[in-house]
Amino acid sequence: MRTLVERIEGAGGQALAVPTDVADPAAVRALAGAAERHYGRIDTWVNLASVGVWGRVEDITDAEFERVLRVNFLGSVYAVRAALPALRRAGGGGIIGVSSAEGVRSVPLQAPYTASKFAVRAFHDALRMELAQEDARISVTTVLPASVDTPFFEHARSRLGGALPKPPPPVYAPEVVADTIVFAAEHPRREIPVGGAAAAFMLGQRLLPALTDAVFSLRRAGVASQRADRPDNGADNLDAPLDGPGRVHGRHPGRVLRRSLFTRLIGRRRRPGELLTAALVRVRRRRPAAAGHPRVMAGKNHGGTVGTRG
Repeated sequence: MRTLVERIEGAGGQALAVPTDVADPAAVRALAGAAERHYGRIDTWVNLASVGVWGRVEDITDAEFERVLRVNFLGSVYAVRAALPALRRAGGGGIIGVSSAEGVRSVPLQAPYTASKFAVRAFHDALRMELAQEDARISVTTVLPASVDTPFFEHARSRLGGALPKPPPPVYAPEVVADTIVFAAEHPRREIPVGGAAAAFMLGQRLLPALTDAVFSLRRAGVASQRADRPDNGADNLDAPLDGPGRVHGRHPGRVLRRSLFTRLIGRRRRPGELLTAALVRVRRRRPAAAGHPRVMAGKNHGGTVGTRG
């Protein structure tokens, strides 16, 4: 983490490293407190901690299922609950959670991960509606990436017969997701799929779910595409971080897409339903506040961004 701080500061930014286990709610609250004390306020909170186990449902243990859900899903719950008081004190802000295209469409061999990402997406939906009910100035954006070339796959626990897992193609560079998160911090959206593959996942699930099931049931599409040619060395970060400095990029041997035209041209635009909702909210906010219930107006966000990482 010190290396990351040095890179950010070397580029002219500000950074504060607070090692945190997102599966520990007290540790996440301490992170939020440290960020608020250091920067004076929290404007944008990003949840992106994830771990994974690859294997058939029958081969993954109860403890492994529980750990994935505790980090990926409950970690997001703990983080949001820690961030909300600070965002309210700041007069508003944004929550950005990284789910996955697999939060819309399940794939084989990733049951704990996909279940956790479905849960994150549903949690964001419930939170978004609750905040809208009270007219809070806090946005909730769900980012839905396709496969991304990070060390996540090399760090995952494998039950694939001695082979490392790999991201199914097409695979995007992590900078594509990072750019989307930065965009969402300034231009909140309900959901942003990252990559045309993510949109294809969503479309297939909505229009032809049974056919998509059949495609993923094929061994080449559902199993071979997720099994790397490299052997598993037995090291993973499911229960504890791995030693050594972190890396941004993974070691995907195939083609890595450095940009997504779909995300730039389509995924970032407001859908018609979102435009109608935004218009209704603006009309509602123009009404005078009821007696005893003053409305808090938030200005343009500024200050630090807090990211949680497992």
